[in-house]
Amino acid sequence: MKFEARLFLALVPFFVVVTVGYGWWSEWEPVGVVALALVGALVGMIGMYLALVARRIDPRPEDDPFGEIAQGAGEQGVYSPGSWWPVACAGGAALVFLGLAVGWWLVGIGVVLGALALIGWVFEFSRGQHAH
Repeated sequence: MKFEARLFLALVPFFVVVTVGYGWWSEWEPVGVVALALVGALVGMIGMYLALVARRIDPRPEDDPFGEIAQGAGEQGVYSPGSWWPVACAGGAALVFLGLAVGWWLVGIGVVLGALALIGWVFEFSRGQHAH
């Protein structure tokens, strides 16, 4: 996590320079300057979150500069290869974006479908009380 935190935090000065440069070049056009400043702030928030998480967890093999590939071997998580819930989530998101162009009524259908698909995906392995 330390590498990822450094990566994001190193982008903050870049966005500060880009924001000031864009502001000077565009004679401080408000929308672009605010958008670039917010991107820099969001990158900084992600970097700070990753830095705080890196302090709380044990070092990963990726954080060791002399780490070997074999150190990262093994189980990486639980992923269901036969799950259709991600497809349903993508369909809900597609309906939301299509609704922005076609009609707001379609946005509501997409939000409901996306929320149901997300709930199904989160609780895919839950059967009964606290089952895993």
